[in-house]
Amino acid sequence: MSASRKVTSGVTMKNTISKTRLLLVPVVVALLLAATAAYAATPGVSGTTFNLTAQPAYLTQPDGQMVYSWGYGCASTTGLTFLPAVSFVDTPTCSSMQVPGPTLIVRAPATGTATVTVNLRNDLPTAAGNTSILFPGFSVATSGGVPGLLTQEAAPGGTVTYTLTIPSTAAGTHAYYSGTQGDLQVEMGLYGAVVVLPASSAAVTAACGTLTTGGLPATNPGNNRAAQGASGESDFRLAAAAYNHPHTCYDREYLFQFSEMDPNIHAQALAQLTAIANCNGTTANGNPCPTTLQVPTEPYHPAYFLINGRSMPDDMDPNYAREYPHQPYNGNPHMHPGELTLLRIIGQGRWQHPFHEHGNHVRILARDGNLILSQTDPNSLAGPLFFTTTTTPGMAFDGIFYYTAKGLNWDMYGHNPSSNDPSAKLPCIPDANGYNTGDPTAINYFEWCQDHNKPLQVAPFGDVAGGGPATLPDPNLFANGPWYGGSPYLGPDATLRATGCSAGSPAGSCGATGTTPPSGTIANSPSGEAGFAFMWHSHNEREITTNNIFPGGMLMMMLVDSREFVIDESM
Repeated sequence: MSASRKVTSGVTMKNTISKTRLLLVPVVVALLLAATAAYAATPGVSGTTFNLTAQPAYLTQPDGQMVYSWGYGCASTTGLTFLPAVSFVDTPTCSSMQVPGPTLIVRAPATGTATVTVNLRNDLPTAAGNTSILFPGFSVATSGGVPGLLTQEAAPGGTVTYTLTIPSTAAGTHAYYSGTQGDLQVEMGLYGAVVVLPASSAAVTAACGTLTTGGLPATNPGNNRAAQGASGESDFRLAAAAYNHPHTCYDREYLFQFSEMDPNIHAQALAQLTAIANCNGTTANGNPCPTTLQVPTEPYHPAYFLINGRSMPDDMDPNYAREYPHQPYNGNPHMHPGELTLLRIIGQGRWQHPFHEHGNHVRILARDGNLILSQTDPNSLAGPLFFTTTTTPGMAFDGIFYYTAKGLNWDMYGHNPSSNDPSAKLPCIPDANGYNTGDPTAINYFEWCQDHNKPLQVAPFGDVAGGGPATLPDPNLFANGPWYGGSPYLGPDATLRATGCSAGSPAGSCGATGTTPPSGTIANSPSGEAGFAFMWHSHNEREITTNNIFPGGMLMMMLVDSREFVIDESM
């Protein structure tokens, strides 16, 4: 993966990131070409009382393995609402067992405190013993159950109740996971997420609007909600701001839980449970039948690396897809240029995972629900920009990813001022920050106007020496076939628009400026190319394999699409 790392040499990081996109995309753009769109968001269940159960089931993996696991699920969905409030293509479920466990979505009260109740029933095999849930970062009262090392536990067949206090100042993304024999139970799949939506305030509403009017902060001209509405897109956010702070507005959001899995531990747990169930009085060597598990969790050799319980390419299938009954959440983010994309990320499991988001750095807003503010100005955010967002087990953070193509140094929308085609001459009127935000219905809404009308290259096979801003691969030699999107431009017809060959071009006008290389592939014609694909993946290269087979594991794509492409998170 060394070729995909961001390296600067006398230019800005954003310039370098953008220019290397052409060499990064060929490996991964096939995902952009798939017939079935599959997006993400932050799906979960909302309410004030959650009745959960811990149960066993099997998880599917891309190599065909069915791995025996444990997980939390909904014992009942009475009083719960599935969020986001959309009609998913596949019916939302909160099965009696899923990995990760159900995402619990709650809202902080306007004043004072509110309580959220989680009732846990232990339906694990009796030999697995007690189980429990820890809610780090929350004030928790317990009732029922039996005493455990870290919290009250549910004995086999029993229940325990946890009551969480949610203050009006609470917000953000948090982990929850088993507090009983964590080296085994968390490994087996007993973990999940809590998302606390902030109480709204006048300052936040003024800056971020509401779910129906929100968009970019008022300090940055433009309104992404208006642009989304102009193209018929629904709003899939849970809130208009991540925190009760006017600088935490966002336009899209995604939850990613990173974990790993050692199938040998799971196989040993299943083998011991089977032996216990089949033991009749004594073992073969005359010893009494065992009654509890004694599964060694060291040495630890994970072979599966998961995003929301799935490995690539399964993580890019739809949310609630029927083929993954116990892995309902996917990992496949989408955005348009200029949108503020909120990333909710949790490190689950036992290992740190150095996750790398290509396309731009991630601005960290908060860790474990604690907003990072300036020590000298509490009204200003002070979170760092991260090249790699390393996740620590049990730790959560919220961050903003942003992509505009600023500094790309060519017109990524394919405008051609010398063309006779009016569609190739769309205007770009810069706002105070240099972006085209005056017309939310424009195809090139949020274009960086400094690059408007800049041709990519002078000659069809030109490179930097020939006047172009980047050296492109020779399409006669490039062998990635349908894995390459085929265009350095963003949007349907962008390649043809750039060469003056868009729909409606006068006869004889096409070809005057040559073709734009490389243009078109087996699966993707020049008139159908839609977006840019940035590989998001673990920088521990072993973790982008599935049972040592590449590509797989902890890998997904961020798909940046033009405004013509309607992003539908219900799929």
